[in-house]
Amino acid sequence: MRLLTYLTYLSLFTIIISCQQSDKQIAEEIKDWQTPFEKGNGNQTATYNEVISFYENLAKSYSTINLEEIGITDSGSPLHLVSFSKSNIDWNSVNEDKIKILINNGIHPGESDGIDATMMLMRDLATGKLDAPDNLIFSAIAVYNVGGSLNRNSHTRTNQNGPEAYGFRGNARNYDLNRDFIKADSRNAQSFYQVYHKVNPDVFIDNHVSNGADYQYTLTHLFTQHNKLGKAAGNYLYNNLQKDLEQRLLDRDHPMTPYVNVYGVSPENGFSQFMDHPRYSTGYTTLWNTLGFMIETHMLKPYKDRVLGTQAIMEETIALGSQNMTRIKEARTASFKEFNNARFYVLNHINDKTKADTLLFKGYKAIRDVSEVTGQELLTYDRNQPFEKKTPYYNHFTATDSIKIPEFYVIPQGQWEVIELLRMNNIQMEVLPSDSTMTVTQYRIEDYDTDRNAYEGHYPHSKVRISKKDIQLRFRGSDIIIPTAQPGIRYILETLEPQGQDSFFKWNFFDTILQQKEGFSSYVFENTAKEMLTADAGLKKEFDSIKNANSKFAQSNYAQLKWLHDRSPNYEKAHLNYPIYKVHYND
Repeated sequence: MRLLTYLTYLSLFTIIISCQQSDKQIAEEIKDWQTPFEKGNGNQTATYNEVISFYENLAKSYSTINLEEIGITDSGSPLHLVSFSKSNIDWNSVNEDKIKILINNGIHPGESDGIDATMMLMRDLATGKLDAPDNLIFSAIAVYNVGGSLNRNSHTRTNQNGPEAYGFRGNARNYDLNRDFIKADSRNAQSFYQVYHKVNPDVFIDNHVSNGADYQYTLTHLFTQHNKLGKAAGNYLYNNLQKDLEQRLLDRDHPMTPYVNVYGVSPENGFSQFMDHPRYSTGYTTLWNTLGFMIETHMLKPYKDRVLGTQAIMEETIALGSQNMTRIKEARTASFKEFNNARFYVLNHINDKTKADTLLFKGYKAIRDVSEVTGQELLTYDRNQPFEKKTPYYNHFTATDSIKIPEFYVIPQGQWEVIELLRMNNIQMEVLPSDSTMTVTQYRIEDYDTDRNAYEGHYPHSKVRISKKDIQLRFRGSDIIIPTAQPGIRYILETLEPQGQDSFFKWNFFDTILQQKEGFSSYVFENTAKEMLTADAGLKKEFDSIKNANSKFAQSNYAQLKWLHDRSPNYEKAHLNYPIYKVHYND
């Protein structure tokens, strides 16, 4: 009996020694793999070359780390996708036995918190410091905005407390890449498509730093708007993932609150959720029912606290994702099914001020002082007067428009730019085998507004008003048929419906239809105009009515003749007629 007891104690002692040696070995490995952030004073971020070198060496040393070059960016360099998994990753598989999490870093390189946090997290997963679940594929774009990262300085982040030097917001062509996920003017966005559809993430995180008001939190989150995400995925995001993540961070003494979406006013009286349209990263990933959110650390908090807080959020997302993998995948699957079975699709949303969640918000007293520079009112915050109060958070949105989902869209092959973007997004399409006549629904652009100022390389349209009619139209062989019954249904509808918040029409892809290509000479068209009025009493009545009601029209020879020309057989068919067509079989 004594021998048995002795052997038991000896076995336990051996296990303890082994564990101590393992912990010591891990600690030594961590020391060997310290990042530039850790080696500094807590206020430095790695350069682009340091980031890539770190991951190249990590991948060489640990079989659980995989590093890939994907596509190309406007800077001429590829994107680097780094992934951790305990088992070999087969990207040709759907990997439905794994929770797939994708991180995007450095979309705004001055907001570098996620770059440093992800380096440490990947290292901790590889060395075993962080016990990784077996069902995890954790992937990250090392630095998304390569050109902006290489444009390193220490002055452009006017409102930000560190790091000492960082990259610039604009990319190599001065695009803000977090407005480019639909229009895809940048090679970065086109390469992101490859990354996203390769990974097909269940959860997506884009790491940022906030701007705006001052408050007590280091960490805020901007979850994709749950009503817009919709269906089962939206419900799970709102009722489970967000609330569980907030609680887990609170348990780690990292309290966080929703992104404080205010400008020029204090948040203490309430604020609304930021609406992430498809132009933004999380708005784009929503189109495939991915549960997405942005981490927004507070600009004025110490850089070290922001980086460690970002790492903590990603760690807890890994834990929640692993533990709830089945529920998350079921929610995504149900959403795909619900959208494909739907007859109508909502396009636009407005904030519903009749509904609000209540936050126990930790802020600072707002002070309205007089600016010593301008002599005008200046809003500041007094950190010596912290408060905690119940604050309304308006995070519910209501749809304002909907369309009936067609069975197909028909795209003439001449719209090759749009077709290519659809292909990049894995949209299934068919080629019309021969010339065919079809009954289709055609939109006409009746009215729209256009921004007077340039916005990310465009002058976007808004307040688009359309009419529609069914016509018979002859299509050529090799024109493109896009069935809506497919995983990319939401991308198809959001981009091809001209009234969509980020439609291709909004982003000027079809501006050629807004300009007439042919004109007329007044003296040549005069006789035809007179014959039209003589032959059509209704037309003459309408013409005379406008002349009587509009003195400017009545005094303009050209305006009157143009009005008649636009109603003549000479009027060109392409003008204002939207060149994408819909086919409905179940009307």
